[in-house]
Amino acid sequence: MVLAELGGSISRALQQMSNATIIDEKVLNDCLNEITRALLQSDVQFKLVREMQTNIKKIVNLDDLAAGHNKRKIIQQAIFNELCKMLDPGKPSFTPKKSKPSVVMFVGLQGSGKTTTCTKYAFYHQKKGWKPALVCADTFRAGAFDQLKQNATKAKIPFYGSYMESDPVKIAVEGVERFKKENCDLIIVDTSGRHKQEVALFEEMRQVSEATKPDLVIFVMDSSIGQAAFDQAQAFKQSVAVGAVIVTKMDGHAKGGGALSAVAATKSPVIFIGTGEHMDEFEVFDVKPFVSRLLGMGDWSGFMDKIQDIVPMDQQPELLQKLSEGNFTLRIMYEQFHNILKMGPIGQVFSMLPGFSSELMPKGQEKESQAKIKRYMTMMDSMTDEELDSTNPKLMNDSRMMRIARGSGRQVREVMEMLEEYKRLAKIWSKMKGLKIPKKGEMSALSRNMNAQHMSKVLPPQMLKQIGGMGGLQNLMKQMGSNKDMMGMFGGGDK
Repeated sequence: MVLAELGGSISRALQQMSNATIIDEKVLNDCLNEITRALLQSDVQFKLVREMQTNIKKIVNLDDLAAGHNKRKIIQQAIFNELCKMLDPGKPSFTPKKSKPSVVMFVGLQGSGKTTTCTKYAFYHQKKGWKPALVCADTFRAGAFDQLKQNATKAKIPFYGSYMESDPVKIAVEGVERFKKENCDLIIVDTSGRHKQEVALFEEMRQVSEATKPDLVIFVMDSSIGQAAFDQAQAFKQSVAVGAVIVTKMDGHAKGGGALSAVAATKSPVIFIGTGEHMDEFEVFDVKPFVSRLLGMGDWSGFMDKIQDIVPMDQQPELLQKLSEGNFTLRIMYEQFHNILKMGPIGQVFSMLPGFSSELMPKGQEKESQAKIKRYMTMMDSMTDEELDSTNPKLMNDSRMMRIARGSGRQVREVMEMLEEYKRLAKIWSKMKGLKIPKKGEMSALSRNMNAQHMSKVLPPQMLKQIGGMGGLQNLMKQMGSNKDMMGMFGGGDK
């Protein structure tokens, strides 16, 4: 995940500072130097990093802090605020309104994923009740209209473009007028990709903007652009009124610090981030939770939202009942694997929990783990209801395993490996037996019954160590207990 390395470096610097017996000038400087180094290595512009360091030193004056003040907390809060300031220009972007036509123009460099992002943006708003439409004003790149047409058809979104017309301004104006007549309330104009050296293309972009009079201009930026991000973003801002930024390819292993620089250059907020190639791999960007995850402080509300999305409220009491009985079947394992896959990348989910880091999932192992889950689910698809609902491990004899292997196109040893995983999870599940079920309306009851001792038995040792042992786990439990949606969390938390 882009910026995961930066987050890990900052978290380690803060952890080293927390481990120091006395917080003095040297400890503070060491911590800030480590964070500065991490930001520069991640391609954040030097001027921004220097400003941040100066501001933190102004805020955290160790000589002026009276005894009894929690210096660690003050330093951590100052770093958090400065990183938020770097990503948040302090002014919100234009928000389209339903039933009122809004024109949104997309601009960006070649190869930044602009055309795909246009469709993702339209698809996101379509799901929220808008009536979007796409206009292809990119006449420079061969195949641009075909790509947009293919994406729009797949997402069932109306589109407009031309194979014959070479004037992007004419296409943009015709498309916008047509969709306004059709009562579309979100008209998205895709323009040609360009870089700051291409004067003619920049002039064309300015003409499209003048002709369509967009309510919002979105600058699409590839997260791997590096140190060039500031200059390129500034060039776009000087030509058209960029009002928001979308950062793409956030699922890669690029450094990604250029994204922070682009915000400073355009003085516009990041509104979405693209986290993959698929249509639904597109997330609303919220500064504070993002920085919180970057510093290893978690994004509790984001985690709760994911849980609520994947486990409907009406299914949660049933799941809690199964949890308290301690009877773990292959069908329950199948359901939980399905929920894990719906949550998105495992490393990303880890980073939402306080005390965890997306670095906990080693590079390359995330895709491997998800592929293994899908393999197991394919094998379980070849099982009978009796096999899926049984709690008797002796039921699975050699002939049954051979039949499952043939039906799923896998080898017998892989079926045996899947059954071993089932036994391991059943053992963990059995430790939850006897957990009291909260009655309807008792949202925090589960957190009172689910104590740290209970949790420590369930968590793998390396995770427990990452949180900070029993002490860290107790702090985490306090945060969980204070959350109103605790019951919702454990609707999906028994994976």
